[in-house]
Amino acid sequence: QVRLVESGGGLVQPGGSLRLSCAASGSIYKISVMGWYRQAPGKQRELVASISSGGTTSYADSVKGRFTISRDNAKNTVYLQMNSLNPEDTAVYYCNIQAGWVTTTYWGQGTQVTVSS
Repeated sequence: QVRLVESGGGLVQPGGSLRLSCAASGSIYKISVMGWYRQAPGKQRELVASISSGGTTSYADSVKGRFTISRDNAKNTVYLQMNSLNPEDTAVYYCNIQAGWVTTTYWGQGTQVTVSS
């Protein structure tokens, strides 16, 4: 069984920073793409950032230059460094991992990020 545990969410003032982590454990192997999605109230879940097994990154236009995704393959962990946060970044953030010889998608439980003064 695969388990994804997220941490690092919380309340931050506009202009502040947070770092999200997502660690995968259990019977998980051959991890390919790791990513972060978010879902704000009343909106669809959207891709925020992703990183391939080779380290290639991709970002939503709304977070380019502010967010940085990285991964530690030895720890099966993906990170999202979020800087210059603004209220529009408020959402539940979910990590997403694709793994296995037959690609399977795994989701974290979600962590709330609230940007407010």
